[in-house]
Amino acid sequence: MRILIAEDDQVLADGLLRTLRASGAAVDHVASGTEADAALLTNNEFDLLILDLGLPRMHGLEVLKKLRGRGSALPVLILTAADSVEERVKGLDYGADDYMAKPFSLQELEARVRALVRRGMGGASSTIKHGPLVYDQAGRVATIDGKMVELSARELGLLEVLLQRAGRLVSKDQLVERLCEWGEEVSNNAIEVYIHRLRKKIEKGPIRIATVRGLGYCLEKIP
Repeated sequence: MRILIAEDDQVLADGLLRTLRASGAAVDHVASGTEADAALLTNNEFDLLILDLGLPRMHGLEVLKKLRGRGSALPVLILTAADSVEERVKGLDYGADDYMAKPFSLQELEARVRALVRRGMGGASSTIKHGPLVYDQAGRVATIDGKMVELSARELGLLEVLLQRAGRLVSKDQLVERLCEWGEEVSNNAIEVYIHRLRKKIEKGPIRIATVRGLGYCLEKIP
């Protein structure tokens, strides 16, 4: 998954970045409301926005209001030190999907993040099935015919993107956009290497990753 964190407390932001990256997410961070608004305007590949309300240069509620005003349904988890009923109601009325008051448990935040991303994908289940391949998004475990497949964090991320778009073409640029954080240099050649490694591990039985030369890849089931 691809997550944007808008939080001006650097210590808290570092903790969130470490926790979510350890779970396999690609995570970007901004420290002001104007940066958050600009990032959301230029990138539509985020799966979730974690939004602090007390941001400098543009309040978090204004960021949220502008996001929803553009018709975006991006899931938003609000973080704030204000724990009053009025603040909660205002945030939810502006279009937030969930709310956590500081301080909070990072374990609980991870669980809420997974739930919101599943909801944003239009399903309540944490598992994606493709023939004999089953991927548990919560546990980040892939199995084929009930046997676990050993995959690296990058391979898991790649598999997740392909599964979410099974049967549809995914370009190399889309894969880079979904898997890589700002400033991370990943070439098309590197994507080809990851695809090659993933193929060796999951192309068993009726599963294959088809290459459409010059365009991208498609996860298919062979009849």
